[in-house]
Amino acid sequence: MPTRSLDSIDPRALGRRLQEARKSRGLTQQQAADALSLARTTITAVEKGERRTRAEEIVQLANLYGRRVNELLAPREPLPDFGVQFRTAMARPGSSLIQDQADQAVSDFQHLCEDYRQLERLAGVVSVPSYPGQYPIEGIPVEYAAQDIASSERNRLGLGDGPLLRLRELLEEDVGLRAFSIDLPSKIAGLFAYTDELGGCIAINARHPVERRRWTLAHEYGHFLTSRYQSEISVLGTYERIPASERLADAFAGCFLMPESGLRRRFSEHSRSTGGSFTAAEVCRMAHYYAVSVEAMMRRLEQVGVLPRGTWERLRDRGFKVRDAQRQLGLVPQVTHERSMPARYEFLAVQAFQAGELSEGELARFLRTDRVSARQTVRRLTNAILLLNEGEIASVPIDMSSDILRREA
Repeated sequence: MPTRSLDSIDPRALGRRLQEARKSRGLTQQQAADALSLARTTITAVEKGERRTRAEEIVQLANLYGRRVNELLAPREPLPDFGVQFRTAMARPGSSLIQDQADQAVSDFQHLCEDYRQLERLAGVVSVPSYPGQYPIEGIPVEYAAQDIASSERNRLGLGDGPLLRLRELLEEDVGLRAFSIDLPSKIAGLFAYTDELGGCIAINARHPVERRRWTLAHEYGHFLTSRYQSEISVLGTYERIPASERLADAFAGCFLMPESGLRRRFSEHSRSTGGSFTAAEVCRMAHYYAVSVEAMMRRLEQVGVLPRGTWERLRDRGFKVRDAQRQLGLVPQVTHERSMPARYEFLAVQAFQAGELSEGELARFLRTDRVSARQTVRRLTNAILLLNEGEIASVPIDMSSDILRREA
């Protein structure tokens, strides 16, 4: 291994890669130290960048962690540390109660975003999304700003005023955001960060109900549109007084997911067909139609003036049970598996694997899964299912690594 490669890399960057590789392997610092006959404090110093790693140690660590030496030493552009960016967000009242959990979540989030960028480099892809500019909000009341921004974005993206059933795909494919769905501490709904190198990055809590995940996506998108360079962590139930930025992001989420014109039209159609009555059952149906929670729908209908203010609180105080009502109406949300990685991320990883840029073990690491599941992902993305004339089903392999623009000789 060339010593020059080892000497030219920032020890702090190498330390972060070694720490991430160790954790991905499920090893503690003590276990890694024992395997190399080193003191635990030495591993700690290496991972902090306080001690340079020797060439033979890199080889041993790469073997222990199941990585290639070149992967650990590959040149990468220096990226801002998310931990520094999130420090302000974590200074809010109540956030310190989950500081350790939040630190780990931020670290995992950054590694995912950096891996996304690494996959783009392996594929030779230059990602230049055409982001909208930040919307000016200074001096504008929160409700007016949220309504204006939501309407502008729906118009820009050609969305009309119906439900957004493929919200994550919309933000990934049409806006160009990197959106992950990962396991986070229960109190953390989502994370948002933006850097010029990585672009807009969002993580939502995969453990939360589907309606909550969609709301968090829209909420974080609101931060991207209005305060792009301020990293944000959504911690549930920590505010005594909600900051204006959070009120704006929540108001935007409501306006974006449930546009006023669509709600009023649906309300009018129902009123005409029922002679003016409007029940809690219809609110449940509208919430199901827009794929939001019943509480979110009811509060939004109050906001646009369709329902009297305080309707949700009165129903709740009377013992109204949302899940019971949904089951009775046959509106129980289907439990669907949501992929952790963006679709484009998975395609880039499989493309790199097919091109020989990644080993099977490295592919599994990038996909945050085991080798068996990684092979299943490869088969899923590289085989087209065709129905033959005889009615038989055939699987046709697809080479995702070849250049389809190159003409045959």
